[in-house]
Amino acid sequence: MNEHRHTPVLLKETLDILAPRSGGRYIDATLGGGGHAEAILQASSPDGQLLGLDADPRAIERVRQRLAPFGPRAILVHSNFRHLEAVAQAHGFQQVDGILFDLGVSSYHFDEAEQGFSFRREGPLDMRLDPTQGPSAAEVVNTLDEDVLADILYRYGEERRARRIARAMVAHRPITTTTQLADIVVQAIGRKPGARRHPATRTFQALRIYVNDELGALEAALPQALRLLKPGGILVVITFHSLEDRIVKHFLRQESRDCICPPHSPVCTCGHRAQVQLIHRKGLTPSPDERARNPRSRSARLRAARKR
Repeated sequence: MNEHRHTPVLLKETLDILAPRSGGRYIDATLGGGGHAEAILQASSPDGQLLGLDADPRAIERVRQRLAPFGPRAILVHSNFRHLEAVAQAHGFQQVDGILFDLGVSSYHFDEAEQGFSFRREGPLDMRLDPTQGPSAAEVVNTLDEDVLADILYRYGEERRARRIARAMVAHRPITTTTQLADIVVQAIGRKPGARRHPATRTFQALRIYVNDELGALEAALPQALRLLKPGGILVVITFHSLEDRIVKHFLRQESRDCICPPHSPVCTCGHRAQVQLIHRKGLTPSPDERARNPRSRSARLRAARKR
């Protein structure tokens, strides 16, 4: 697939907030298809620099071709963003002007079957962003007991029928392909005629998040990002479901307050001081025009803050 088919979400809003400039130094913690990275490098010409990370080694190679025209201005590293601070320090990217997280997985993961992210395409049930790290989705669904599977589906997919789906998974083992799992989910909970959402959507989301420990990585990375920003530097985070957004919203609101003591405390004892100023208190969502052009953007929300 041509790398330029990837459509970056909330691109104009991201650039308006980051305001990339010549001489600026930026980190894209989730390269994906490279659309945001390319735009940041273009806007920061002629000598802005960008450090890009991605947990998927295939993404690094794909984006390396896309960003080749920028030469040494673009530094790409295969790494999960849970290691953001160590990677940034290793490449001299401390006190940076802006950091972007575009969470979830890119369009490529849904459009290509090899890594098993899509229930619409036949492929191995893998779902690992980095195929060298941790158990695959197939190992998860074929080895964990019903109670644990139900908890994963409920916690990470907010799937109300988690117990029924988990029971069906156990009954149909071994499960080895994406379409096999999707069919099992449909058989377990049915499919309403005309429904926009496929019945397996939440199941696949939950397994992907669990396999890649996406929420744990996000919780680990956000404090690192603040430490790497210089005063006045901008943090932008684009989320695609409520679990991610809840973590980001809570973190930014907490770091925008001087005191985080319990509400009924008579005096402040926490010693906490605000590190950021919120840029958009409720976040930004795609315009109707963007949602029409790119349906995958419809659940996106952008939150941003400026370091004090």
